[in-house]
Amino acid sequence: MTAPPLPLTLGRRLSDYLALTKPKIIVLLLITGACAMLVAKGGGVPGPRLLLVTLLGLGLSCGGANAMNMWYDRDIDPIMNRTRNRPIPSGRMRPGAALTFGIAAQVASILLLGLLVNWLTAVLSLAGFVYYVFIYTMWLKRRTPQNIVIGGGAGAFPPLVGWAAVTGQVGIAALLMFLIIFMWTPPHFWSLALYKDEDYRRAGIPMMPVVRGWQTTKWQSLAYSVLLLAASMLLYWTGVVGLLYLVAAVVLGAVFIGYSLVLLREPKPEVKWAKRTFRFSLLYLTAIFAVMVLNVRH
Repeated sequence: MTAPPLPLTLGRRLSDYLALTKPKIIVLLLITGACAMLVAKGGGVPGPRLLLVTLLGLGLSCGGANAMNMWYDRDIDPIMNRTRNRPIPSGRMRPGAALTFGIAAQVASILLLGLLVNWLTAVLSLAGFVYYVFIYTMWLKRRTPQNIVIGGGAGAFPPLVGWAAVTGQVGIAALLMFLIIFMWTPPHFWSLALYKDEDYRRAGIPMMPVVRGWQTTKWQSLAYSVLLLAASMLLYWTGVVGLLYLVAAVVLGAVFIGYSLVLLREPKPEVKWAKRTFRFSLLYLTAIFAVMVLNVRH
């Protein structure tokens, strides 16, 4: 049972509401959305107003979805070491407050993007919210070890949002950016799940290492790393990025595969390379989107 909330200062309350949004994750999502906007602009910079409003609306949507995720997972978060200090399981916030915050953030996002950007951008942002909250959190996460594979689409929406904000449509390049993040998510998250295996086991979450074992998880991570390399190379053939991007995509993808191969050989229960692979995956996604911007074709 969740402990009653303790008296908190205003600063602590604001800090807890910020924690509901999972700010470290949001930063990565906003980077991919902003990079998509810059690429869609053909190397130019969108107007400050468009850039600010789009990223604010996207941040509200992602933050609202994360708050809803914490509200729904309030029964398992106290069981897991990495989540037990979140605002709800720690007793600092009532579940209803997190639910209200999540809904309000998403409503604000729809209105902001719809009225000040365009309604396609608002709909795509809402679609990402629905995907993460209802498809991943409420449906897939507790039912199948493929939760991350199918649910990976939730985190892949920001490039679609950013592209639509600039162009008013969804182009092939934006869909390939979506595909890159979709293929990146399994090896990224499974490397985390390997060294948080006991957390998921205690909580009864059927993550791949828990249900299929470590070696199967590592083989599948390697397979998705190869698919990620192929997906990243496809973007070059759309003509929106140049040869430098292709070279960078091949090098970054090959290094990711290398990490996956070393991880495959790491014996259980060693997790040194699982942690290294997880950290590199964060660097990979930031780098691949940064190179898109640096080598966009005007």
